[in-house]
Parts: sequence; structure tokens; C-alpha cells
Amino acid sequence: MKIQLLLLPVLLGVISFYICSYVVEETDQVILTQFGKPVGEPVTEAGLHFKIPFIQEVNRIEKRFLPWDGPSNEMSTKDKTYLIIDTFARWRINDPMQYFLRLRDERSALSRLDDILGSETRNAVAKHELIEIVRTTKDRVAKTDQALVKGIEQLGTLYPIKVGREKVEQQIFEKAAEKLSGFGIELLDVRFKRINYNETVRRRIYERMVSERQQIASRFRSEGAGEAAKIMGKKERDLQEIESESYKSVQKIYGEADAKASAIYAEAYDQTPQSVEFYAFLKTLETYREVLAKDMSLILTTDSPLFRLLKSPKVSSDSNSSK
Repeated sequence: MKIQLLLLPVLLGVISFYICSYVVEETDQVILTQFGKPVGEPVTEAGLHFKIPFIQEVNRIEKRFLPWDGPSNEMSTKDKTYLIIDTFARWRINDPMQYFLRLRDERSALSRLDDILGSETRNAVAKHELIEIVRTTKDRVAKTDQALVKGIEQLGTLYPIKVGREKVEQQIFEKAAEKLSGFGIELLDVRFKRINYNETVRRRIYERMVSERQQIASRFRSEGAGEAAKIMGKKERDLQEIESESYKSVQKIYGEADAKASAIYAEAYDQTPQSVEFYAFLKTLETYREVLAKDMSLILTTDSPLFRLLKSPKVSSDSNSSK
């Protein structure tokens, strides 16, 4: 019984110490409220601290960097191109008293971030062209294959970048940070996480890409057809030249051969009067063979050269005897 009486003051002391003290973690900062109203300065130092029990309440506020992941929103650029932009940011509570008085909790702070950052993002995007939102590199040099796009209007054109994505993000950061400072929030960074075309714009861009490729293919096919026609024309011209030269050579050979044959015939049949007569007789027979057919009828006069052998058999017999 005496031991219990001795332990009772100790137990009461421990309980009193527990309800009168609180611990501030390294990641926390604390605001004490009395009947719902803040009292004193925010407690930002980690360690053991004391309060009035049952009257004062401990309100813990995050001290670390906090994430904000904004919803994806459809926005229009200056050139009326609709984009779906997803942004994220990092922030922290630098004035816990102001934060507590105006927002109270993290849920309200995230809602306020949605409103302010979403609004500033929409305003910044609406002030710039699409290329400024998408690209960061400035003073880029076009490396388009001019042989590929020759004669095709506005194909492969690279528009100059005057601002760039990083500057646009910086503009959003500056505008939003100024507004959030009134809520005890320090904005640390804002970035575009994802930028997509909406479905209508995406289809239009794909159609344009297909159209441009078709223009290039059509130009290549046209140039190919022109080259093929040029090659075929050259081939025909070369063939005609070869055939002409060949025909010329053949005719020349024929002429030389006929001349030599005539010279041989003349030399052979012009030695005596009998040989001359025999030559005339052979030529007449050759003429008969070529002119007279099996089912052919000829009407000749008696003084016709073709009728000479037919009307004078004696000539034929004399010629045979001389042969």
C-alpha cells in the first residue's frame, strides 16, 4: 500500500509531463492554438517543447519540400493549336503562420495551387506559339535535305525559337510564386511534365505528314518517269543509229558484191560472141523461171523479148549446140 502511494505522485507527474509537453520533429513546424486562435510564434526548432494542457492544441505543419502534380488540361496556344498539358511543381511552407491562417491544411493548399498554377499555365501557353512550348533549343540550324523538299512549299520549314520552353516555365513560376507568397507558400519549381496534341489536332498533323510524304513520293515518281522516258528515247535513238549504220554497211557490201559479181560475169561472158549469146540465153531462162508460174497466163506480142525463145526454137537449139 505504501509503495502504491509512493508511485501515485510519480505517475501523476509523468501524465502531467506528457500532456504538457510535445515533440517537434525535424520535418515539422508547430503552431499552438488556444480556443482555435494561434498563440505565440511558430515553433520551428526540433526538440521538446511545452504547452498549456487542455487549452492549447498542437497543429503540425510540414516543413519538407512538397509535390504538386497538376491535372492534365486542354489549352490553346497563340496559333490556335489545342494541347493537353500536364504540369508538376515543388513547393514548401515558408510562413507557417500565414499558411495556417489562410489555408489551415495541405488539402486547401493543393486546391489553391491547382487554381493559381493552372491559371498561370493557361495564360502563358496562350501567349506563345506551339514551337515555343515544345522546344527549348534556340538559334537552331535547319538540316532539312533540300533535295528532298525542293519544289514543295512549306515542307521541312524550321521556325525560329525566340523564347523556348524553359523561359515559358520561368514566366509561369514568377507569376504564380508572387500570388502564392500571400498564402505562406514558397514555390520552388514548375515544369511541363507532358505535352500532347488533342485528338483532332493529332489527326490533322498526321494527315499533313502523310500529304507531305505523298508530295515527295509523287515528285520522285515524276522525276523517275522523266528519267525513264529520257533513257528510252536515248535507247531508241541509239538503236536507230545502229540500224542505220548496219543497213548502210550491208548495202555497201551488197553493192560491192554486185559490182564484183558483175565484173566477174562481164569478164566471163564477154570473151567471145558465143559467150555473150549464151549469157543472154541464161538470163532469159532465169527471167522465165521468175515470171512464169504454174497457173499463170500471159498475153504477149510476137515482138516481145519474152516471146523470143518461144517463137524461135532454132535459137534455142543453136544455143544448145554451141553450149
